[in-house]
Order: sequence, then structure tokens, then C-alpha cells
Amino acid sequence: MTIREIITVPNPILRKKARKVTEFGKEFQTLVDDMVETMRNAPGVGLAAPQVAISERLIVVEYADEVEGEEVKPKLFIVANPEITPTSDETELGIEGCLSVPDLIGEVERFTSLTVKGQNRHGKPVRIKAEGWLARIFQHEIDHLDGIVYTDRTDKVWKPRSEDEIPLD
Repeated sequence: MTIREIITVPNPILRKKARKVTEFGKEFQTLVDDMVETMRNAPGVGLAAPQVAISERLIVVEYADEVEGEEVKPKLFIVANPEITPTSDETELGIEGCLSVPDLIGEVERFTSLTVKGQNRHGKPVRIKAEGWLARIFQHEIDHLDGIVYTDRTDKVWKPRSEDEIPLD
């Protein structure tokens, strides 16, 4: 596995609509493994293939909801060709950061719950129900596949006062 370079704005790859994944062979498996390692090394909770300069519809997400008094192991999601299907009517504002937009955070309105359908790393269908912060992460990463960066969705962007204030994708 290799840690890949995370590209940053204004790299034009971040503004392109990524192409559908059609091959799930060895090269794709290497990309998946590299993306997981890159995300963890960053550190972040999600990464889209365009962020490592690969214009393919692939995201990796690793997140654990906090449960008071318990240590919860993060769950890893690998989704090729993800699509958001039903969403809640409810939205909420939340603070987001992005590995491709270093040193800035912003307030973005997102759906509070949704379903993501796509394919796992072997091309088999998957369906994931997500709510709260996990739903926000999926929306953020899927935006990357459509050439959208979170700063496109808000006018409220600022430099955080401390590293603790930066939620990273």
C-alpha cells in the first residue's frame, strides 16, 4: 500500500465529474487500499478518488458514532459509483473541513439522513443507511465525485483557531 498525494484546490481534477467505475480488478483494489491508507494517514474520515488525482467514482469513509462511556470501533465503507437515494426532509448546518482545502473550514447545510447505494470493492451491490455526521460525510465525499467542493455550498468559510476545530474529510 502507498500513501498517495492529496491534491488541493485549484487543481482542475477536483472540478471534473468523475467517471463510473467499471473494472474491479487488481489496479482498482490497489487504489482502494491506497486510498484507505492515505485517508488514515491524513488523518481524515473520508476520501474521494479525485482527491488523489484519480477521476473515478470511488469513495472511502471510516467513522464511528460516539457512544458515551464506550469505545466504538470505526466502520470502514468502500463505495464505488455511490448514489444518494432517499434523503430526509430535514437539514442542518454543520462545520466541515476538507483535505483538499487545507487550513479552512466552513458551515454547510446537509441532509440529516439518507441512503447511499453503490457497489463494494468487488462490484457487488451495497446499500447504506446513514444519519447525522455519517450522512454528512457521505454527502461531502459524493460531492467530490461531481466536481463540487464544500466551499461551493457556503458563504461562511474561515480559518480555524486551533487544530481541534478542523473536521477533515
